[in-house]
Amino acid sequence: QVQLVESGGGSVQTGGSLRLSCTASGYTYSRYCMGWFRQGPGKEREWVATILTGGGSTYYADSVKGRFTISQDNAKNTLYLQMNSLKPEDTAMYYCAAGVTGACYSRHRDEIGYNYWGHGTQVTVSS
Repeated sequence: QVQLVESGGGSVQTGGSLRLSCTASGYTYSRYCMGWFRQGPGKEREWVATILTGGGSTYYADSVKGRFTISQDNAKNTLYLQMNSLKPEDTAMYYCAAGVTGACYSRHRDEIGYNYWGHGTQVTVSS
C-alpha cells in the first residue's frame, strides 16, 4: 500500500519561511515525478512545483518561482518544499503527489499526471 505523509505546515507571518516534508513508503518501484499542489480557501487545487526524480529537473508555478524550492532525498524517500518570503495568498492546504508512470513527464502540472496523493498539511500566512 502506497502512503505519502506530509508534515511541516503551520502558521507564519508574511515574509516568514516554512519547510514542508513528504515521506513516501510502501512501494519500491520507481517514481518518475514528485510534485506539490495546494488548495486555498474557496479555490481549486493548483500545481505548485515538480521534481523529476531521475534527472532532478525542477519546475515551478509562476506564483512561487524564486520563493519556493522543491528538493528530494532519495535515501530517505522524502520530498521537501522550502517556502520563503511567504505571502497571505500562499495560505492553503499543501499536498504532495507521486507519479509512477512516464505520463507525468508531460502532465506534471496536472493532477492527472500523478497516481498517489498525501492527505495534506495546512499552511497559514497572516499579514
